[in-house]
Amino acid sequence: MNVSQFPDRIIEIDHEQYLYFGGTAYLGLPTNKDFQELVIKNIQNWGTTYGSSRSANIKLTAYENGENFLAKHIKAESAVTVSSGMLAGKLVIDELKKQTDSFFHFPNTHPAIQIKDSSPVFLNGSINPRLLDSKTEKITLLTDGVSGFQTKAIDLSVLATIPNHKEITLLIDESHSFGVLGENGCGIYSEIKLPIKRKIMISSLGKAFGLNGGVIASDAAFIHQIKNLDIFISAAGMNPAFAQTLADAADLYKIQHQKLLENLNYIDQKLIKNATIKFDKNYPLIYLENENLIDILKANKIIIANFKYQENANNLNRIVITANHWREDLDKLVNILNENS
Repeated sequence: MNVSQFPDRIIEIDHEQYLYFGGTAYLGLPTNKDFQELVIKNIQNWGTTYGSSRSANIKLTAYENGENFLAKHIKAESAVTVSSGMLAGKLVIDELKKQTDSFFHFPNTHPAIQIKDSSPVFLNGSINPRLLDSKTEKITLLTDGVSGFQTKAIDLSVLATIPNHKEITLLIDESHSFGVLGENGCGIYSEIKLPIKRKIMISSLGKAFGLNGGVIASDAAFIHQIKNLDIFISAAGMNPAFAQTLADAADLYKIQHQKLLENLNYIDQKLIKNATIKFDKNYPLIYLENENLIDILKANKIIIANFKYQENANNLNRIVITANHWREDLDKLVNILNENS
């Protein structure tokens, strides 16, 4: 389905209007007028792009401002922006290859932080015996903040069972939890209190935060290592106008996050819970087990996300709630779900 304008809460297909519950604009920012004005103001000041290395002799304060905001918001010691969440993941993996003896991954880890020679954290429903053996080594665990087809933050309690002769680094992709979970949408990075050497967070900024770019957050020493990577030095940075907008929109992010929480709470009060619908009042995705609901929703002028996220995977049937949905939108959606589930 091709559309000729940004799909917000309303999407137009073949000259007909539908309610739209797809995408990843969780905070509803791409069409938010106040947010757009901040972006426009910063484009006028910083231009449409800046194709120079971040290591060049001229340093733009926009990056410092945006990264200081991100570090504070995430509650990390330091943060750095890059041009995409995918690049953020690849940069971190490149650096961790130098420091890691063995990689392990949780189920459904995003391709941004996948590595060929990684082993699963779980085998046949139990922790991988390799994580419990007597070998002294440096290990890196890879996970998403919220795994695919899930509506709750990843359970990391298994890390506490790994013996302390395994030096643990945790890399977490928060592209679908940053801006959504945690205090004011700070994500889950700051809540991770485990006996590990280092935790690293990466995220796309093109989802909840409404801007093309990516972020890496960790301790200052690790961020310094990232900034010294050849790929980071030779690549252009995130659009500086967008980096500055991150700092300027700090209050707006809080406002939109509160609107999102209110919408989710409203759904929680109205939706009849059953096994075919996966929903949690703290998370803006509803997963549908019943494929027939997609056609029923479409017949009632509602479009949801329906596609294969990865080759050979099951279809992703996902309802996405944003801060921009109106109560009447939510009523229509929930009534159909309640009548047909």
